[in-house]
Amino acid sequence: MDLLHILAGALVGFVIGLTGVGGGSLMTPILILGFRINPAIAVGTDLLYAALTKANGVFFHHRQKTIDWSITLRLATGSIPASLLTVLLIKKMHQLGYDYEQLMTTTLGIMLIVTSLVVFFRKKLNEYLHRGLRRKNSVVSRLKKVRGEITILTGLVLGFLVTLSSVGAGAIGTALLFLLYPNKRTVSIVGTDLAHAVPLTAVAGLGHWQIGSVDPLLLGGLMSGGLPAIYLGSMVGKNIPDRFLRPLVAIILLVLGLRFSLKAVLV
Repeated sequence: MDLLHILAGALVGFVIGLTGVGGGSLMTPILILGFRINPAIAVGTDLLYAALTKANGVFFHHRQKTIDWSITLRLATGSIPASLLTVLLIKKMHQLGYDYEQLMTTTLGIMLIVTSLVVFFRKKLNEYLHRGLRRKNSVVSRLKKVRGEITILTGLVLGFLVTLSSVGAGAIGTALLFLLYPNKRTVSIVGTDLAHAVPLTAVAGLGHWQIGSVDPLLLGGLMSGGLPAIYLGSMVGKNIPDRFLRPLVAIILLVLGLRFSLKAVLV
């Protein structure tokens, strides 16, 4: 294991513990830009890193009864098949000689920008949703009638995007659940999204492993640094106001997203 990989895992793990944001949003860009790792390897390895580091959180939320398993199942009904089909698409593109890595980095850039906006405007989004609930003919009220079907469709879209970029299972997934289920408590939304993110990233990561785009030694180094750092970050984060941390992470994600997007445009 490379010491720098362990430190990278620790850095991202600390940010995850500190803010609840990070994971693929930070790890994949660090691996691609900082370590010059092949984008496919970075995405595949980070997907398994995300699945393993988040698994403990699912156990905690299940014990606290803050997971709505019916919503998790609806999301997975769309996301798991979409993830498997995306892995098959990547494999086919590789066999035919298409530049699938360019598709992955472009998707990564877009997802980072969207994630940064979600982190920036989370509170305003929540306020809008709760105002919408009080109006009978609002978009939010209309969504309630078909939200079961929309939840499955949301899972399908997330399955495709997360498998391609390793980004979106956390911040974006949570934002979409707030939109569909604004009456649910925040802790329940977070727990439900986490319960969906773990199997999604695990299936996507194992799919990448099967096509050879996971580095086991790199994964081991990231995990060695990440697991203890998540715990440390969660302890430190209790004493730091959220209003300072989240905007800082959002700015970093926005800069990284613009970096990948501009690169895709200029290529």
